Amino acid sequence: MLADRHCTFCDLIHGAGEVSICYEDADAIAFMDIQPVNTGHVLVVSRRHYENLEDVPDELAMHLFRVATKLAPAVKKVADAEGINVVVNSGSAAGQDEPHYHVHVIPRTSGDGFDIPLPFAGSSMPDRTVLDATAVRILTALRDPMATLSRINLDGPDRGRRESDRLVARL
Repeated sequence: MLADRHCTFCDLIHGAGEVSICYEDADAIAFMDIQPVNTGHVLVVSRRHYENLEDVPDELAMHLFRVATKLAPAVKKVADAEGINVVVNSGSAAGQDEPHYHVHVIPRTSGDGFDIPLPFAGSSMPDRTVLDATAVRILTALRDPMATLSRINLDGPDRGRRESDRLVARL
């Protein structure tokens, strides 16, 4: 969990450090990444502290993406880039290393060495029933957040069946 960690971004937002700002409004601030993938790499950050994507109120999340999309053409032009990645790493398992939600705007050029390989070479194509079962779980969770408590097993001989369904089938 990242919550116990010091938040450098909050320090920067409150003036306790040097930051190169390229955009700001009442809710968001965008500044240059000090470990950029490429020159022009910008971080779009909420002024209010939220740790990860699930914590950010919907309207603020949308605002941060609007800021990112507003910045993208300017970043691309200034960096003389061929493309742009807009990336969110939410949670340490996803590569988030600062405990403050932020959106990366990364200018890209062919052969720059950075890669977010999709489709991921380490994945395999799942059976359609697994894809369908997962889609139903997501739809159900959107309608009823408590429904995610009834987990579906995606591995083993009972693949795609709810834990509760497996128990009933065994009775």
